[in-house]
Amino acid sequence: MKHAFPDNFLWGGAIAANQVEGAYLTDGKGLSTSDLQPYGIFGGIIPRVSGDSYIKDVAIDFYHRYPQDIALFAEMGFKCLRISIAWTRIFPQGDESQPNEAGLAFYDRLFDEMAKYNITPLVTLSHYEMPYGLVKNYGGWGNRKTIGFFEHYARTVFQRYQHKVKLWLTFNEINMSLHAPFTGVGLEQESAKSEVYQAIHHQLVASAKAVAALHQIIPDGRIGNMLLGGLMYPLTCKPADVLETLQQNREWLFFGDVQVRGYYPSYMARYFKQHNISIEITAEDKVALKETVDFISFSYYMSGCVTADEELNRKARGNILSMVQNPHLASSEWGWQIDPDGLRILLNELWDRYQKPLFIVENGLGAKDSPDTNGNIEDDYRIEYLNDHLVQVAEAIEDGVEVMGYTSWGPIDLVSASKAELSKRYGFIYVDRDDSGHGTLERRRKKSFYWYRDVIQSHGETLKR
Repeated sequence: MKHAFPDNFLWGGAIAANQVEGAYLTDGKGLSTSDLQPYGIFGGIIPRVSGDSYIKDVAIDFYHRYPQDIALFAEMGFKCLRISIAWTRIFPQGDESQPNEAGLAFYDRLFDEMAKYNITPLVTLSHYEMPYGLVKNYGGWGNRKTIGFFEHYARTVFQRYQHKVKLWLTFNEINMSLHAPFTGVGLEQESAKSEVYQAIHHQLVASAKAVAALHQIIPDGRIGNMLLGGLMYPLTCKPADVLETLQQNREWLFFGDVQVRGYYPSYMARYFKQHNISIEITAEDKVALKETVDFISFSYYMSGCVTADEELNRKARGNILSMVQNPHLASSEWGWQIDPDGLRILLNELWDRYQKPLFIVENGLGAKDSPDTNGNIEDDYRIEYLNDHLVQVAEAIEDGVEVMGYTSWGPIDLVSASKAELSKRYGFIYVDRDDSGHGTLERRRKKSFYWYRDVIQSHGETLKR
C-alpha cells in the first residue's frame, strides 16, 4: 500500500517497568502496589514475606539487560520506545522529600542508551503501580495528600530528564481504576463507588498538576493522558441497546473529557446522582483541572458489545471479560475479540470528539509462541493481527485523523499485567523464561521481528491490504 503515515510518525514499542525490569528491591527501590500483586491485576493482593519470590521480581531482567534489548529495538528501526518510570525507584515510600539517586541514575543510563540509537523516549509517570507506602500510610489516592506526593515526583523527574525526555504520559489506562481500584488508585477491590470516584478525582487533579509542571519545566515538551480504549458497539439497533452503549462508552470517555476539556462533563452530574455518588471537588481543584493535555494516547486491543437485555448480560458475566461477544468477530487464545476496523472507528471518534493529536501506545496480540525444531518462532498470526490493525491506522490518517505514532505492546516478551503470565507473549523478541520462572532469559528474534523492521523501514508500504 502507498503509505499514509507522516514522515515524523513515531514507530516503536511499549513496555512497563513492573512487567520487564525485575530487580524489584535493587538499588534502594521500595515496594510498589504491583509487587503486592504477584499473580497480576486479577490475582489478588499478597503481602510480601522475606525470602519469597515471584515472576515479576526478575521479570525479563530488563534492569540489567537493557543495552542488549535497546540494540534489538534499534535493529528493528524503532523511532520511539514507550517506557515507564517505577515511582518507587525514585521515592521508595512515596513521601520522601529527597529522591533516591540510584533510581534516578538508572533511568539516566537507559535514556542515554536510547539516545545512542536516536530512539525517542515516551515516558509514563505511573503505569499500574504506586509506592505501597502511600497506600499503607495514607490510603492511596483516596487521600488528597497523594496529589502533592505525585506532583513532587513528577517535578523531580521533569527536572532531572528535561534535556533527555520531551514526551510524557501521566497515568496508564487511567479508566481501569473503575475495574481494578487497587491497581489504579490503591483502594480495596470492594471499595464503594463514591470512594473510587473520589480517588479518581484526586488522580485527575494530580494529572493536571503534572501537565502544568511539564509546561513550566520543559516548555518544548509535550504531555498526554492515557486511556484504555474501550470501544463498545450496540449488540442490536434497538434504541435501548444504543442508549446503553452511549452510557457505557461515556464511563471511560469521561476520563478523556476531563483531561482534554478541563472540566467535568455535564452527563456525570446525572450519573453521580443516580448512583448516590458524592465527591469533594474544591474551587482550587476546578482551577487545576483547566490545565489540559497536549495529546491523547490510548491502548486498543479489542472492542465489545452492549445490550440492555439483562439475560444476555448475566450470561456474559460468566466469561473472562464480562462482555457480550460480537458474533461477527474471531477471538484470540485469551478470548479477546479481534477487531482491526474498531481501531479506525476509535481513532475517528476520538479525533471528532477532541481534535487533539492521537497516539496509539498499546496494541498487540498475546499468544502462546513456541520455537520449532530449528528454534524459529513463526508467529504469522501476530503478523496478520498487527498488519490488519496498522492498515486501519493508515485508513484513519487518510480520513484526516492526526496520529503521532504507534507503539506496539510488548515488543519483547514480558510478564502480562492481568495474570502475571510469561506464556502470554506479545513480543517480536522471544525471551526464554516460563511462567514458573525457568529459562535462560536468552533473547531470540521471531519472524515478526523482521516483518516489523520492514514495515518501519518502508514507512508502512509493505503492509498488505
